[in-house]
Amino acid sequence: QVQLVESGGGLVQAGDSLRLSCVASTHTFDRLGMGWFRQAAGKEREFVAGINFAGRNSGYADSVKGRFTISRDNSKKTVYLQMNRLKPEDTAVYFCAAASHPSGSRQASEYGAWGQGIQVTVSS
Repeated sequence: QVQLVESGGGLVQAGDSLRLSCVASTHTFDRLGMGWFRQAAGKEREFVAGINFAGRNSGYADSVKGRFTISRDNSKKTVYLQMNRLKPEDTAVYFCAAASHPSGSRQASEYGAWGQGIQVTVSS
């Protein structure tokens, strides 16, 4: 069972930056696609960004494209989400997820392991 632990969340002002990190416990990390999702209060969980096993292909939700960057360091079994120019509407609990295959995906159903989530709050 893959275990994922997120860090780096917090309270920031609009326009600020944050970098989320997610460390995986599995020795198969370099074979798995990874993703970030978020869930705002009273809303459904939504896709934010995904990256394939090698880090060469990535995809983003339209709402974060050009502001957020997903990356990974397989030697550290870590995936990152660099968030720039944050907006109040980015406020949510952010979840790291490991896919059941090497590709990243926009579909939550294709992710078999999830972190506990970390709060990001952006004040206006």
